[in-house]
Amino acid sequence: MTDTRLLPELHLPHAPAAGERPAAARVTSVADLVGQTPLIRLRHLTAHLPAGVEVYAKAEWYNPSGSVKDRPALGIIRAAEAAGLLTPDKVLLDSTSGNMGIAYATLAGALGYCVRLVIPENASPERLMILRALGASFVTSSPLEGSDGAIREARALAAAEPETYYYANQYNNPANWQAHYTSTGPEIIAQTEGAVTHFVAGLGTSGTFMGTGRALRDYNAGIQLVAFQPDAPFHGLEGLKHMATAIRPAIYDDTLADENLEVTTEAAHDMTRRLAREEGLFVGISAGAAAAAALRVAERLTTGVVVTLFPDAGYKYVSERFWSA
Repeated sequence: MTDTRLLPELHLPHAPAAGERPAAARVTSVADLVGQTPLIRLRHLTAHLPAGVEVYAKAEWYNPSGSVKDRPALGIIRAAEAAGLLTPDKVLLDSTSGNMGIAYATLAGALGYCVRLVIPENASPERLMILRALGASFVTSSPLEGSDGAIREARALAAAEPETYYYANQYNNPANWQAHYTSTGPEIIAQTEGAVTHFVAGLGTSGTFMGTGRALRDYNAGIQLVAFQPDAPFHGLEGLKHMATAIRPAIYDDTLADENLEVTTEAAHDMTRRLAREEGLFVGISAGAAAAAALRVAERLTTGVVVTLFPDAGYKYVSERFWSA
């Protein structure tokens, strides 16, 4: 059972009427642009499904830094401010596979904070270039240890200089999943008018699945929650964890999912190409994995509304060789 005593009441955001386009917002900070991402129906990839089955994906690259990580990054920053843990004299420190670091660099920079990141050396070159463009301070960790190596290095930096850093610790920070409980989940409920029957999401920090899944479960206990992860410890799905062999995030609860699926790197690459060429959606590799998992769920149904989440666009992966296949 989710302990929601410290969470705000679940409010559904306003859903525009049919044909209504929301007016462009006037904002004072990029932080005001986080969330309210579109829900896109996949039509061509699902043409073989029964008429009563629909598959949708949240287009998270609409967030200001270009990924779903803006949601937990902003949530972590705001929670740390409220608790007095993040002050102008502290440097926000965390490990990242790339997207969370870019979110921190974008949002913390806009809000006046310095950021120090640890990122695996084999992160895509585009991610490293974006971090440099944003002026983020970062060090690289062993490419052989993946995100776990970055976690260990960040822990060591935090322990060595506790007065310098606020260690955000996204893998263990409840503000990570709470950001999705209060935003991603309610958005899906509103955008599907409560019709969602299945939610499919990948496991990295697990914050997206934990927070969104709990919000959907609290709304309707009948909604099926399906988690997916790489099929092996060594894989090419940046941002996702093979939970059996990785450092387990403290925010991860393995009892929440109704079902757990595994996705191969090859299947994710193939689906990423198909999304670009058949749906016009130029998305990242983890989005390809999400689509592959969501279709596996949808293909078992005769009726239902399956919702997944595409974490980012494909621009950070243009150097990957699989595009030419």
